[in-house]
Parts: sequence; C-alpha cells; structure tokens
Amino acid sequence: MLLLENIPLAPLTTIKIGGSARYFVAARNVGEVQEAITWARSGNLPLFVLGGGSNLVVSDSGWPGLVLKIALQGIDRRSGHDDHGKVLFDIGAGECWDKFVSDAVRARCAGVECLSGIPGSVGGTPVQNVGAYGQEVSETISAVQVLDLRDGLVRDLCPEACEFTYRSSIFNTSERGRFIVLRVTYALTPEGNPRISYADLKRHFEGRETPPNLAETREAVRHIRAFKGMLLVPGDPDCQSAGSFFKNPVLSEEQHQDLKKRAAARGLTVPSYPALESRKKVSAAWLVERSGFAKGFGDGRVGISTKHALAIVNRGEATAADVLALKDQIQHRVEEIWGVRLEPEPVLVGF
Repeated sequence: MLLLENIPLAPLTTIKIGGSARYFVAARNVGEVQEAITWARSGNLPLFVLGGGSNLVVSDSGWPGLVLKIALQGIDRRSGHDDHGKVLFDIGAGECWDKFVSDAVRARCAGVECLSGIPGSVGGTPVQNVGAYGQEVSETISAVQVLDLRDGLVRDLCPEACEFTYRSSIFNTSERGRFIVLRVTYALTPEGNPRISYADLKRHFEGRETPPNLAETREAVRHIRAFKGMLLVPGDPDCQSAGSFFKNPVLSEEQHQDLKKRAAARGLTVPSYPALESRKKVSAAWLVERSGFAKGFGDGRVGISTKHALAIVNRGEATAADVLALKDQIQHRVEEIWGVRLEPEPVLVGF
C-alpha cells in the first residue's frame, strides 16, 4: 500500500473542483483495500471511497481523512455460458466503464450498448443503478462482489440483495457506507439485438431499412451524448461537469396531477411517461428550463451547460461553493413554481 499525503482531488473529478485529501491510497487489489481500511481505523480517520470521479463534487476544504481510490483492474470474460445462455463478464471496480461497454459490443454481447459514453468506473455503476437511453445496469448485473466494512469479509451480493430501484440501491440508501464494491459481474446476451426504445435513438435511426447492430447503436449513443455535452471531450467547456446534476423526479399520482394543473395554468403540458408501476417520472430538465434556467444560464465561473440543462459546469476556477449556490437556487425556484423538490444526483463529499 502506497500512502500519499495532501493530494489534490480536483484533477480526479470530471468537474475539476475540490480541495485535497489529507491522505490518499490507490488500492489495486483486495489486500490493499483491506490494509488501507485498517490503517484509517487505527488512526480514527474518516474514510471516503473514490471511483472514477464522474458523479462527484468535493468540497473546497477537501477531505480530512483517507481517500481510498478503488483501482482494481481486469475484464474477464468467462468461458462458456451460464444456465440462461448469457456470457458473463467479471470486471474490476476500477476499470473504465466505457472500456467495458466497448469490449462487450466488440464481443457482440447485448445489454449495455445504450450505456456507452458514460464516464466513471465500473464500481460506481451498481451504486446508483446507472441508466440511460432505455437501459439500466440492474437489468444485466449478475453479482456484485463487495467488502463488508462491518465484518471485513468479501462476499458476492445477488441483484435481489442490492435492491435496485430508479437510480438507487442499498449502496446509496439503506446500507450507505457499509460496502466497498470490488468487482461487478455482468450477464450479457450473445448475438443479442440492441435496445432501440428511447426516443432519441429512434429519431437517430429513423428511415433506415435495416435495423442497427450493437456497434452502430453504441456510436449513435455516443454521438447523442456528445451533442448534449454529456460525453467527455477534451477542450469542450461543457464537459467540466458532474454529469446530470438532478434526478428525474418520480411522482405519485397526486403529485403528478398537481404538477399538471400548475403547467396548465401556464399553458404548458408536462412531458412524462409511466415509471415504477403507478408512479410518474417527469423530466428534471423540463422543470429546470421552465423555471428560468435555460441552457447556457449564468455568466460567471459556474453555469449551466449550453448543451444540457441538467449539467452544472465549471467554466474555469469555479469553487464547490459556487456549484452548491447554483444548485440551491435551481432547487428553490423549481419547488416554488412547480411544487417539486429536485434531488441532486452527484455525491457531495466533505460538506
């Protein structure tokens, strides 16, 4: 285990904001993860586990204890198939997510092609049940290998034990802080067809005589993400963000009816679609833009992406305080106008 001190965290995040870690370890195997935890506990130091840094805002004061970066590598494709005819991929939590998606598509295995271009590491995907363009990782996760901080044991959790729901799991709700994700196993469909259910993808392939293959679908998703400023492109000022800053609200029928009445009073119609059985998921971007925060909003160090209304961007030398001030402003205005409280999607660390 290589222990470092006073390491700046801003370069390790996609929004490029935040102070330093008092202590820092990049763990490349399970033994180093366990050693780092033991060391932090011996000094009674607070522990923060860092993945790819793509869904994260670190406070300006940084982290007073140990930042443990999970750097476990490896993408192992198991020989043969499981009982359901799936191909199993065992991936280290520190692997780049998009590298795995690329490998899966090249192997002609379906199930994650619509999740192309999402920044961050594999270990972060089960935590928030990452999803985009009609797919969620919970649909294809077979097992999550974790280190249980309660007893120090390594165990495999089945999907049911992870309790996946929209953008959540036990890892960021009921058991937050208990587990460290070490590896994730994905079960993908060999020679499967791509998922073309999302409106943006349907529009992209409109007029084609032949259905797209997995590789074409992956490139289409990356193209759409780039158009919205949600693909990390060096030099693009809209890319210094933590991704979508707010979750799409999932409303009860009563809440949804109230929202529709408020919209009708303004001559508007709320775009929505069924989600989670009888509940309604509505567009956070629609709420943000119709509360006075258009794409490109702001003229200071922090603002909203010119390509995507949900991305708060660091335009240069922004602070975490700047980001949170804009977040609070957006939340207050949306709740005041629409009666809906937007929930942040990134992890806020050190606040």
